Amino acid sequence: MQEPTVKPLILVFLLLIASTAEAATRIKEVAAVAGVRSNPLTGYGLVVGLDGTGDQTTQSPFTNQSLQAMLQQFGITLPPGANPSPRNIAAVLVTAQLPPFAQPGQPLDVTVSSIGNSKSLRGGTLITTPLRGADGQIYALAQGNLIVGGAGASAGGSKVQINHLSAGRIPGGASVERAVVTPFNQGAPLQLDLQSADFATARAVAAAINKAKGAGTAQAVDARVIRLNAPPSPDDRVAFLADIENLAFDLASPAARVVINARTGSIVMNQAVTLGPCAVAHGNLSVTIQSTPQVSQPGPLSGGQTTVTEKVEITVRQEPGPLIQMPASTKLADVVKALSALGATPGDLLAILQAMKQAGALQAEIEVI
Repeated sequence: MQEPTVKPLILVFLLLIASTAEAATRIKEVAAVAGVRSNPLTGYGLVVGLDGTGDQTTQSPFTNQSLQAMLQQFGITLPPGANPSPRNIAAVLVTAQLPPFAQPGQPLDVTVSSIGNSKSLRGGTLITTPLRGADGQIYALAQGNLIVGGAGASAGGSKVQINHLSAGRIPGGASVERAVVTPFNQGAPLQLDLQSADFATARAVAAAINKAKGAGTAQAVDARVIRLNAPPSPDDRVAFLADIENLAFDLASPAARVVINARTGSIVMNQAVTLGPCAVAHGNLSVTIQSTPQVSQPGPLSGGQTTVTEKVEITVRQEPGPLIQMPASTKLADVVKALSALGATPGDLLAILQAMKQAGALQAEIEVI
């Protein structure tokens, strides 16, 4: 008998219950200095010292090519036609983040990921790998022993694995070789970029800076950019930004928004979501498939064979749902309580919220991720 059922999605209501009144927030929590950011670094390298869990060079020919190129750098030339196929080496992609104001000699954490068919990088050592930025220049060199958080074992066709074995990290495994120039000390006016474009927030941030540092210090250019008249001296600029980042201002309530994750069934609402009066009818639909094996016997002396057939019965049932009147709600807790009264599964609640939005009863923007 097979009876597939409609499994409800896991409903997670992250109740961001907060006061609808404006709350004091520091500028450093909503804005950052333009140009002061991290930069991704990427490199291609080899991991050696694996216990027979490296790449199979017949399926990953680039690993063999990289090995021969590395040996040539050490003055070792293989004879023509030689095709070494060691199982203790793997081709990997090395990634890291170069933080702002990083200086030569500073250590960086790197992540090493297999790009071949290596079974495990556990116990391997990354040989010297240059890490390049988006401009193709080398900004760091990575090398060291990998830390892999997984474990695995296999024997007799059976395999057991915990976590992931094809990726690992090297804490402090890279050393910065070149610094990135930032506009911080170039004498030009500084610029604050808000994390989210909002005219009210930009105005409030500029007003807080002008109140603390004097009129004309900050100017809100648009909903995201705030231009600052900073001191020219580097020491004064550091003190200037240190004071600005810790300034508190009144952050207005964000726009009402409901974020729906269609894959997991998660639903997140902020405190600005409100609900108008409406009526909702909801019913459940279930499909049942029942399969019963039956044996078919041939007639006497017919020369036929006994066969097994399946008798399948499909039943569709829809339960009636009452018409529920939902009152107007101006608080997030009341909205959640009203939606919970429907008794709907997370999958159905996704459709109900969208229908309420179309009907004008849900005062919020719906975003599906």
